[in-house]
Amino acid sequence: MGFNFQHNTSLKAFNTFGLDVKTAVFCEVDNLQTLKQALSETDQTQMMFLGGGSNVLFCNDYNGLVIHNNIKGKQIIAETDNDIILKAYSGEIWHDLVMYCVDQGWGGIENMSLIPGTLGAAPMQNIGAYGVELEQVFVELEALNLQTFELETFNREQCQFAYRESVFKRQLKGKYFIYSVSIKLSKQPKINVAYGDILTVLNSKGIDPSNATIKDVSDAVIAIRSEKLPDPKVLGNSGSFFKNPTVTVEQFNALQSQYPTIKGFPQANGVKIPAAWLIEQAGWKGKQVGQTGSHAKQALVIVNYGHATGPEIYQHALNVIESVYAQFGVKLEPEVNLIQSVSNS
Repeated sequence: MGFNFQHNTSLKAFNTFGLDVKTAVFCEVDNLQTLKQALSETDQTQMMFLGGGSNVLFCNDYNGLVIHNNIKGKQIIAETDNDIILKAYSGEIWHDLVMYCVDQGWGGIENMSLIPGTLGAAPMQNIGAYGVELEQVFVELEALNLQTFELETFNREQCQFAYRESVFKRQLKGKYFIYSVSIKLSKQPKINVAYGDILTVLNSKGIDPSNATIKDVSDAVIAIRSEKLPDPKVLGNSGSFFKNPTVTVEQFNALQSQYPTIKGFPQANGVKIPAAWLIEQAGWKGKQVGQTGSHAKQALVIVNYGHATGPEIYQHALNVIESVYAQFGVKLEPEVNLIQSVSNS
């Protein structure tokens, strides 16, 4: 009996922009065996995996196979008095996993509360928020080689993590399916409250930062993100649409002399500038164009006001990039994966 493939299926429920795009073929998998079966039975030249759909923009209908990843589960695979290594499967909802770890008292990922999407996207994007990135807790991952159907293990070095980057977004893009991720968490966590408004929120609640728990930090991050970022269930979006750009020290100094309020964060390879500041200065914050626009509270977020199409959102993003470059000479790059399907015709 053949695998249960659906045809001409709407992906509206599977992308947080809420775009009513269609895929030629669709299926859902909940274990490794069904995944291998689906892969072995497809004759599609185009194929993609979809988890939470929180970091993709479908620029048009998808003329291929979309496999929705629903492989879930987690277990401790190593433990000492001080820490644990938790292995979880890639279909796990990231925020649910964070909440589980916080409830257990395991520290390390609480600053990344409320990041949308599934665990499988976490190492691919090297997700991060409020001073913490996945690579800081990452141990290893298992990935299915899509040519050989064999599971392979990748350690931190092999993943080649960088800012919102990994080898799976570059040289190995489209060649592997991330199956499981193992992370190291602390039973005696040291909290990180130095970034953003976490300290402000803790102080407003009368919580002494030196006595704050990982739940206090998680609650603060959730409060901040809920205030700044629109709920995709209410207003379609994919969170931060653009990466924060890094410029040379010379370029930053030149910008600072012209724009004294610009902020910069020194990096090994230059100075990182908040993309939101650039977008706001270019006049896009809160600007609506048809059914899309840049959010009024967070300029990094592009939203769907109800009936936007993929091409409209894509064009808005291009307009923002062009405008920022014209004013500042800084090229913004999308953090969101742009899915531009090629027609077979």
